[in-house]
Amino acid sequence: MKITSKELRQKWIQFYESKGHEDIGAVSLIGDGSTGVMFNVAGMQPLMPYLLGKPHPAGKRLCNVQGCMRTVDIDSVGDPSHFTFFEMMGNWSLGDYFKKEKTAWSFELLTKVLGLDQKKLCVTVFEGNSAAPRDDETAELLAGLGIARDHIFYLPKSDNWWELEGTTGTPCGPDNEWFYPLDEDKPNPVFPDDYVEIGNDVYMQYKKTETGYEPLAGKNVDTGFGFDRMLLFLNGLSDGYQTDLFLAAIEKLESLSGKQYAAGGEAQKAMRIIADHTRTTVMLIGDEQGILPSNTGAGYILRRLMRRAIRYCKSLGISSGAMCEVAKIFIETVYGEAFPLLLEKEDYILEEIAKEAERFETTLSQGMKEFEKCVSGLERKNAFMSQSNPAYVKETVIGGKQAFRLYDTYGFPLELTQELAAERGLSVDEAGFDAAFKEHQEKSRVLPGQFKGGLESHSDMAVKYHTATHLLNAALKSVLSPDVNQKGSNITDERMRFDFNFPRPMTEEEIKATEALVNAKIAEDLPVVYREMTIDEARAQNFVGVFDSKYGDVVKTYAIGEFSKEMCGGPHAERTGALGKFKIVKEQSSSAGVRRIKAILE
Repeated sequence: MKITSKELRQKWIQFYESKGHEDIGAVSLIGDGSTGVMFNVAGMQPLMPYLLGKPHPAGKRLCNVQGCMRTVDIDSVGDPSHFTFFEMMGNWSLGDYFKKEKTAWSFELLTKVLGLDQKKLCVTVFEGNSAAPRDDETAELLAGLGIARDHIFYLPKSDNWWELEGTTGTPCGPDNEWFYPLDEDKPNPVFPDDYVEIGNDVYMQYKKTETGYEPLAGKNVDTGFGFDRMLLFLNGLSDGYQTDLFLAAIEKLESLSGKQYAAGGEAQKAMRIIADHTRTTVMLIGDEQGILPSNTGAGYILRRLMRRAIRYCKSLGISSGAMCEVAKIFIETVYGEAFPLLLEKEDYILEEIAKEAERFETTLSQGMKEFEKCVSGLERKNAFMSQSNPAYVKETVIGGKQAFRLYDTYGFPLELTQELAAERGLSVDEAGFDAAFKEHQEKSRVLPGQFKGGLESHSDMAVKYHTATHLLNAALKSVLSPDVNQKGSNITDERMRFDFNFPRPMTEEEIKATEALVNAKIAEDLPVVYREMTIDEARAQNFVGVFDSKYGDVVKTYAIGEFSKEMCGGPHAERTGALGKFKIVKEQSSSAGVRRIKAILE
């Protein structure tokens, strides 16, 4: 069955809407800190409070296509199947239907809607252990639908139990996974060697605790089907970069480089890395909680991806400007309809990519020279020592301080230095790098999961600064124009940085008026009131946010009297009186049509 990405999105949503589900749209890629992870790594992650029993305003039956990001496989990107950004097609029952309905609907979707042969489907279910019983109920339901019993396999917890690693207090339980032959025409395919997993249904009956599992008050269903993988599979492809999600980007890189993707080799690997990392860059900068490249936290991951892509542009013999050309394709052609905020932020995204590319271009050649000095130093030492001592074992490790110098002075992420070293048969003293990094970054050290609203930590001071961004946003709307909107922020324990759209520099009078208005609201000691509500409710109550794109039908809102009303997921002070005195220390250009304020709280 040949199908486009647009058609697959529509089929998924329309099918579950026909079963009484509400499309809740996608939410931010950036984790809110509640689950201990930096990015949303699964479609169900933003729904955890509701899977744990909190009522969802959209009801008990939900569906969406959710963007996700995983960084553990960055070094694997370049093969046919690894991506940093991907999407999950999901649907959920919050204490409503359970295994009988879900098995039937997944079977119907796969066989009736997507046209798979039911005789070739294979499924796996949980074999049971001392903590939870064997899932015979699901196996019987699947057999009743017409799946051959010799196509139903019982597998252990490592295969058929779902939980979010590294977290507690989160829902989990047995699942059944759906498989289909890689080659539909191959006679007598052998499971699992000749099959590919196409999705799974998780039956969330338990909550993960520090010591084990306990039953959930209500049983839930979480379905996850990989959008990118399903698109690949349904089109009979074995290379994820040949779906319509990537084709235009690959063609652009071929045109710019004069090299052919189909020829394979290093050029093909480079095109995959550039395409994947550029797509993820677009999604992170263009996110509703959009981040920018930096040397800490989520911004560091973004910088690492961007600079890796730029390096591979060099290997193809093309300029780093190729990232902007590929980014335009993802924004305008591939994802603009599904993620309309990308179109709204297109100029901003492209400008930030260009700025980071320019920053890295200025240091890349110098950094490469420094790296070559490190390698040459090792080679000279090894040659000298080998001459004087035939039993000498050659040193193959680049020092941690040298690697940190490459990072601190030339902007080389550690992983880039490691990658360059591996190409020369060397490694890097990672512990030494970490020690140097820790010493340098002590004041701004951050933990995974603590990134929301531009914060680099969740300290008391950073929370105050974040609350101050709300006051500043409202003040700028009052002093300059109601059309002023936040375009990005970065917050540390020492200062705040706030980007906003405005066509010219602020006058000294405007700066003073803005500062005075923020301080007036601090002096009033206004309460900061948190509420969750639907988008329609937020719109009706004049909350500031993105209403015309699908970033979730349920939003978190914070009101500071009638002065500031924003949708936001970050932590906030309880009252404005805790903030101290607000002072603008600099107002400058950030990019075309975007200004930047740097401010402190005294």
